[in-house]
Amino acid sequence: MSKKNNENIGADEVIYMSPNQKALKRLLKNKAAVFGLFIIFISVLIAIFAYAIIPDKTPNADEQILEIATEKPGFSIEMLKVRKNRDVPQPNVFSFLLNGKDNPYQMIPMNSYEIKGGQIFVDRYTGPESEGEKDTFSLASVVYPISLENSEIEFDGNKLNFMDMKQGQLSIPVEVLKKQVVKNNITKKTFLFGTDKFGRDNLSRLVLGVRVSLSVGLVAVLISLLIGITLGAIAGFYRGWIDEIIMWVINVFWSIPLLLWVFALVLALGREFWQIFLAVGLVMWVEVARIVRGQIFSIREKEYVEASKSLGFGDARTIFKHILPNVIGPIIVITAANFASAIIIEAGLSFLGIGVQPPKPSWGTTLNEYYKYIGSTKSFLAILPGIAILILTLGFNLVGNGIRDALDVRSNP
Repeated sequence: MSKKNNENIGADEVIYMSPNQKALKRLLKNKAAVFGLFIIFISVLIAIFAYAIIPDKTPNADEQILEIATEKPGFSIEMLKVRKNRDVPQPNVFSFLLNGKDNPYQMIPMNSYEIKGGQIFVDRYTGPESEGEKDTFSLASVVYPISLENSEIEFDGNKLNFMDMKQGQLSIPVEVLKKQVVKNNITKKTFLFGTDKFGRDNLSRLVLGVRVSLSVGLVAVLISLLIGITLGAIAGFYRGWIDEIIMWVINVFWSIPLLLWVFALVLALGREFWQIFLAVGLVMWVEVARIVRGQIFSIREKEYVEASKSLGFGDARTIFKHILPNVIGPIIVITAANFASAIIIEAGLSFLGIGVQPPKPSWGTTLNEYYKYIGSTKSFLAILPGIAILILTLGFNLVGNGIRDALDVRSNP
């Protein structure tokens, strides 16, 4: 095949690109929109694999070490891991990614330690300006879960005799226990984003906050789309008294500030996690319905709609198979905007104390707890969740603006 023919084929491919392909091409040329997509993609990955990447893998990242409360970012300290005297089940992979897992050890922050005989003597860390406290632990109780029924530990020359809650009676040489403690039970922990007032890892709490924000946004947007598209499509297609009734409902919702609706629904439904999803979704459908109704008004008299009617197709098929696919662009744009709005609404509700409840990590709750520290040396406690909210909402707004520009054929030849 000649070079000329190849050039003609290439030109034909450009000319006969579908509108969706052209819009996608324009979207990918928009650097701001691509950056927004990158933020959303990374946020979704972080939300899915949060417990696999965060330092505190306990449920809700709620491991409290009060001695290291409100430490600055980058704080490091040695920890002694003392085995809890109870059975700590290990979850499967799916359960772990969903809920995390309990820590089988109690974490003891320490300035220094010394091992003598069958015991470890710890100078417990109690704050940057405190002299610390002295604690003593048996090597056996550090490594093994001791039976609650018989907790006595006997030191017999160079061995420790004790009752393990799993394995029964044990007799372990002191040197073996000493090596196990030094190798496995003494660790150094660094808190990259510092700790909160309960001594919890700030980085872990912030990362899990991504999951809360995206979950609220996703479910709320799905609810708003389900209600908004259905009512908007019915109003725009049938017009008449049906349109008047639906528009009356829309105007009632539109006349009352969105947050007041959310407050009322949250107080009526309760403040559980799923109820926040429902409350936010139930107040965000109005804009979707208005846009869908307006779009259907403009295309319901098109030839392909008349052809669908003349062929005897039902109204539902005409609306959902022939009309709605042609208004998907504006729906995507409003969906991106609503996603950002849902994140901000959830953060606002949590900030006011009527949103996601502790100990579940929410950026809004964190802001509420620590905004009074702004201007002090502990201002990072409030600044970090504020930056997280800013970045995530910015990502959705950039994508929404990019999709809007890509679908605007008048400004994109």
